[in-house]
Amino acid sequence: MPRSDKQTPPYGGFEQGPIRPPSEADSLLIRVTRNCPWNFCTFCPVYKGRRFSLRPVEHVLRDIDTVHKYVSMLSDAAGEDKRLTQAMAREVSPRVDPGEDGAFHAALRWHSSGRRSIFLQDANSLIVKPQDLLQILRRLMERFPWVERITSYARSHTIARISDADLAAFRRSGLNRIHIGLESGSDRVLKATRKGTTKAMHVTAGRKVRAAGMALSEYVMPGLGGRALSREHATETADALNRINPDFIRLRTLAIPNRVPLFEEYSTGAFEKLNDIETAAEILTFIQHLDGITSTVKSDHILNLFQEIDGVLPDDKTHMVSILQRFLDLPPEDQTRYLVGRRLGLFHRLDDMASPHRMKKVEKICQKNGITPDNVSDVVDELMKRFI
Repeated sequence: MPRSDKQTPPYGGFEQGPIRPPSEADSLLIRVTRNCPWNFCTFCPVYKGRRFSLRPVEHVLRDIDTVHKYVSMLSDAAGEDKRLTQAMAREVSPRVDPGEDGAFHAALRWHSSGRRSIFLQDANSLIVKPQDLLQILRRLMERFPWVERITSYARSHTIARISDADLAAFRRSGLNRIHIGLESGSDRVLKATRKGTTKAMHVTAGRKVRAAGMALSEYVMPGLGGRALSREHATETADALNRINPDFIRLRTLAIPNRVPLFEEYSTGAFEKLNDIETAAEILTFIQHLDGITSTVKSDHILNLFQEIDGVLPDDKTHMVSILQRFLDLPPEDQTRYLVGRRLGLFHRLDDMASPHRMKKVEKICQKNGITPDNVSDVVDELMKRFI
C-alpha cells in the first residue's frame, strides 16, 4: 500500500476556542476547527494573527468521548434527580485522568447548565468535509442522545457551496441551528469591510439553511457602513433579511478596537464612525424596513444600547420602533445620561432612568468627569473597547 506523506499530529488534549454566541452560553463547546478560514474582515479582532487549521477528526472524536466519560461519572454521582452539588463534583475530581482536566471542567460546566445544547467551534465548522462533519455529528448524538440543539457558526460563502443533500444530512444527524454573520446586506459595505461575500450570496445561504430545516440566526452590525453608507446599510440589510426570513435577527453594534484593520481607516478619517445617537437612528430605519417576515429580533449583547429591543415580527415591531423613537426624542442631556449609564452597566433599558438612585449615580459620574453631549461619544468609544 502507498504510504501517505501526511501524518496525523499527536493529540494535544481537549480544546476549546475563544468565542461562542451569547445564546450558546450553556452549551458544551466542541472544537472542530481552529480560528477562521477567511480572517480578512476589517472589523473583527478575534482571530487576527492566528492561523486557521482543521482539527483531525479523530482528535475531535476523542474530545467527545472524553467529555462523555466525565459527564457519565458526574451523572452517576448526581443520582436519579441529576442535581449535582459541589460536594458531588469534588468526589469525582480525584478520579480525573492526568491531562484531562479541560474535558472534566467542560463536562462539569455543561452538566451544571442542564446538558441541553452543543456548539461546534470555531468560526466556520461547516468548512470541513461533509463526511467528516457527519462523523462528528453522529458521535455526538451517539454519546449525548438527549441534546436538544447542536449549533455552529458558518459563513454564507461556505453554505452557498454546500449541496442541499449534504445540508439535509447534517440536519438529520443532529445539526439544527446555524449562526451566520450577515453583518450587512449592502454590497458596498460588504466589499469595504472585506467580508468575502455578497448580498445575493447571503440570501442564497440563508434560504438553503431554512430549506434544510435548520433554525437560522443572522447577525447584523449596526454602524458598519459608517456615516457615508448608514442608510444604505440599514435598508439593504433589512431587504436581505426580508428575503431570508431567518428565525433570529441578532444585533451586534460596531465597536472599533485599536487592533483591527478598520481602526486605521477610523483614525485617519477615511471611515466616519456613527455615534450612539446616529446608531440608534440607523437601527430605527433598519427595523422600520423589516417587512413580511416572522423573525425574532434580539439585542442580546453588551455592546448594544437597548436590551429591550426584543420581539417577534410583525407583532412587536411597533413596540421596538417606539423604544428607539423615545430615546431619539429625549433632550441631549438625558441622552447623554442614558449613554453613560448604559455603558457603565447602571442602565439596561430606558425605563431604568426612572430610578432616582441610578440616575443620581450617573449624574455624579457625568459631573465628576465633565461628560457632556459634546464629548460623550469619545467617552463611550473608550468604554466600548473594554467589551471587545
